[in-house]
Amino acid sequence: MRLALGLVWEHKAMSWIWQPSQEWVEQTNVYRMMRRLGFARTDAFLRWSRENIEEFWAEMTRETGFHWMRPYDRVLDDSRGVEWSQWFTGGQLNIADNCLDRHKDSGRTAILWEGESGETRSISFAELFTETNRVANYLKSLGLERGDRVALVMPMAPEIVSILYACFKLGLIAVPIFAGFGSGAIATRLKDSGARVVFTAKASVRRGKAIPLLEKVREAAAGGQSVEHIVVLEEWTGLLAAQSDVCETLALDSETPALLIYTSGTTGQPKGAVHTHAGALAQLTKEIWLGFDHKPEDRFFWLTDIGWMMGVWTIVGNHHFGGTIFLYDGAPDYPTPPRLWEMIERHGITTFGISPTAIRMLMKNEPPAGYAMETLRILGSTGEPWDPVSYRWYFEQVGKSRCPVINICGGTEILGSFLFPLPTEPLKECTLGAPAPGMGTEVVDQNGTPVRGRTGYLVCTRPAPSMTRGVWGDPQRYLETYWSRFPGWWWHGDWASVDEDGCWFVHGRADESMNVAGRKVGPAEIEEALIEHPAVAEAAVIGAPDDVKGEKIVAFVVLRPGEHWSDGLREEIAGFVTRSQGPTLRPSVIRSVPGLPKTQSGKIVRRLIRQQFLGEPMGDTSTVENAGLLEAFRL
Repeated sequence: MRLALGLVWEHKAMSWIWQPSQEWVEQTNVYRMMRRLGFARTDAFLRWSRENIEEFWAEMTRETGFHWMRPYDRVLDDSRGVEWSQWFTGGQLNIADNCLDRHKDSGRTAILWEGESGETRSISFAELFTETNRVANYLKSLGLERGDRVALVMPMAPEIVSILYACFKLGLIAVPIFAGFGSGAIATRLKDSGARVVFTAKASVRRGKAIPLLEKVREAAAGGQSVEHIVVLEEWTGLLAAQSDVCETLALDSETPALLIYTSGTTGQPKGAVHTHAGALAQLTKEIWLGFDHKPEDRFFWLTDIGWMMGVWTIVGNHHFGGTIFLYDGAPDYPTPPRLWEMIERHGITTFGISPTAIRMLMKNEPPAGYAMETLRILGSTGEPWDPVSYRWYFEQVGKSRCPVINICGGTEILGSFLFPLPTEPLKECTLGAPAPGMGTEVVDQNGTPVRGRTGYLVCTRPAPSMTRGVWGDPQRYLETYWSRFPGWWWHGDWASVDEDGCWFVHGRADESMNVAGRKVGPAEIEEALIEHPAVAEAAVIGAPDDVKGEKIVAFVVLRPGEHWSDGLREEIAGFVTRSQGPTLRPSVIRSVPGLPKTQSGKIVRRLIRQQFLGEPMGDTSTVENAGLLEAFRL
């Protein structure tokens, strides 16, 4: 695939790689919902959902069984402007009531957990309910009140779930922070959020080594921060022993903030995205119900941490239905490469989600041919665009060509997805299907005109319940970031395209694109060509100034095990890309690096790579999980 002059997206011949049977289709939640509403065709249902968003979201809360403590008066109030839309006004509910309290007597398993050392735990909804109440009562004993912020700088331990639900019960705002951050990055988020309490642990464990965590959190909380209490996981039992296991769940207005999750932009400090009880619950339950076709027997595993929105997304979206989630705290290929496949078989996982970056890393090892993983029913992915080679490997080797890949595209700012394929739809490799139900997503040119068959900007033309209620403490930055590029439309900052069959694709960040001799190209397209070379495991591409072309392509590659860098291999790879993409898009520079710097969600930080390569000020590197690798990208 390549981008040609005028942003025309030229597809290689792409065939449908997965076709659902009629029997499969008729067993899905979306099929039954469509029939209940009188729709015989998926396209008609989707069009109705986007054109009638108030009616759709009202139906969605009925379909997924919301428990309202007080019914809402109005689905959508945009009287202050679309940017400040409010949802389900007049209504009262609580995420903890929907996701925990009503399931306490179900006898079902809420959490399956495994640590890197092999330790396992199984926690019922009844046990989770009791522990959550004790945590909530402990927080009340500290004097916390509605609206106070509570930070989680935690390993992926089961206790994160009771902390989240305790916050929700009391109307506190949970602030998940990636435990792999340095003390400075943690301090920035603690200061911005004004968190009064931080939950942490003495250490996290990766690849058999204990990585100090408590001392890092203490350093971050020092120096005039708002933090009054640091609660350590290892002291958990003693702290909670004296607490009552009875605690009221508060009835909260629909617009009450539940979560403050930080995301990084191309400039400035991290942005705090604010998500409400009703808005978050509406989006997450819709996606788990329609996109991932939740069934009572499901065991849902997404390889994530609590600092990434996918952690909260997994917990809340599945627990609303009384579903079982699987949490893993450890490296995905430790102590041996097949660790993930072994856990999927051991725990009977039915739904498995991962990032393309993680799959590219796992592809360096032997494929999981010896693992049938027969319980798997649906695969998921998010975090960045796929390349066809990695996507095929995931679909064929992990899913055995029988599980659809529900590839979702959204972000922390909406706590969910703009795009995802429904499990009733056929799939092409790398596709994101189409705009998700209820999401008025479009691909437009620089003038805001919808385009097809060529690359444009991904926007959302209608509000959605889970859109952030602003940037925490900075309303002007919120308007400038998301609503100023196309007034009245949410500007997401991604390149996207729609092919002749109506399949949607995302091609990376629009602000990472390059203009080489008048041809605009997204980095993902050159990276895809590089990864197709048998010596290359991963790749990152940036644009650098060029006196003749305006911009030249600079490529960085991570070699597969056993490969050795040489001038000959460099020329071979350059020729390989030239044959794939044409001479204009031949990389001017190709360098071998030990690894690619990425965020905790697996996104390659091309902006920082470019700044390092050009010798520009780096700015905020707090979102980079492996920032030490940036040194290898100096000019």
